[in-house]
Amino acid sequence: MATTRRLGRTEIQITPIGLGCWQFSQRQNVSGMFWPTLSEEAITEIVQVSLQGGINWLDTAEVYGWGRSEQQAAQALVRCGRKPGEVVIATKWWPTFRGSSSITESIDDRLAHLGQFPIDLYQIHHPFAFATTRGQMEAMAQLVRADKIGAVGVSNWPARKMIRASAELHELGLHLASNQVKYSLLDRRIETNGVLDAARRMGTTIIAYSPLEQGLLTGKFHDHPELVRGSGFRRLMPAFRRKAILDSRPLIDALREIGQRHDATPGQVALSWLVTFHGPTVVAIPGATKVRHARQNVEAMKLSLERDELDRLDRLSRRYTRGFAG
Repeated sequence: MATTRRLGRTEIQITPIGLGCWQFSQRQNVSGMFWPTLSEEAITEIVQVSLQGGINWLDTAEVYGWGRSEQQAAQALVRCGRKPGEVVIATKWWPTFRGSSSITESIDDRLAHLGQFPIDLYQIHHPFAFATTRGQMEAMAQLVRADKIGAVGVSNWPARKMIRASAELHELGLHLASNQVKYSLLDRRIETNGVLDAARRMGTTIIAYSPLEQGLLTGKFHDHPELVRGSGFRRLMPAFRRKAILDSRPLIDALREIGQRHDATPGQVALSWLVTFHGPTVVAIPGATKVRHARQNVEAMKLSLERDELDRLDRLSRRYTRGFAG
């Protein structure tokens, strides 16, 4: 499972699981308030364990603490003794209330925050900007030609806009490498809204964020539902309501049963399903706020589920192909 996959139609090779770095925001800005403040030592150990376990790429973003996550990830790589080119770096431009010129004007800030590490994949964080798709793709292509980024991706883009972005890039001699979207066994909407089908047709990689549905697929909230009350923003999410947790229990029970056969946790089984069921099209970026989370992520890459196990989880979670059904 730990063998690398091609990112879209680029020459970039990534492992099926990467390390999501939103939690490195150090509680800066609203985005960063979702996570506790992690010490530099904790961040370094999380990155070190991830890399030693075989993960070869990190995903961060401008809006994650307005650059703080980028800085923390890069500094941790230096402390781990990693050099530029040894780790694939993906980050994102935040388009809210900005035009396409901001893509090129702000790139030096991104590079400064990342220090010596180049941007292998640059993504547009969401589809709402004061700019046309063409304008954004032209700006991205300019950065590729200037050797400031390696490849172009988007995030949270619906199928129609994703297809348009791909067509615009094609005219500019490039390919759309990826679309980063929310995807898990409890949220399979990309399978019915056209995003996954378009990605397959275009050779675009799907990068799944929230692959464990904010921890719900680990089973801990099913075992201890009282934890929801103290879980911050999670308690506001439909999937964490009492009835919804009861409705998703059969899936959690199956994850736990399959995990016992493989000496794996429910979360590891959920991750393995996500990066296996659709072949090389889907990769995932679970985060880690504790070292044990990082260890679990890397162990998930070594897990090989049987076909009947994959199909069983497919059947049990098919109700979530049109969004959360709880």
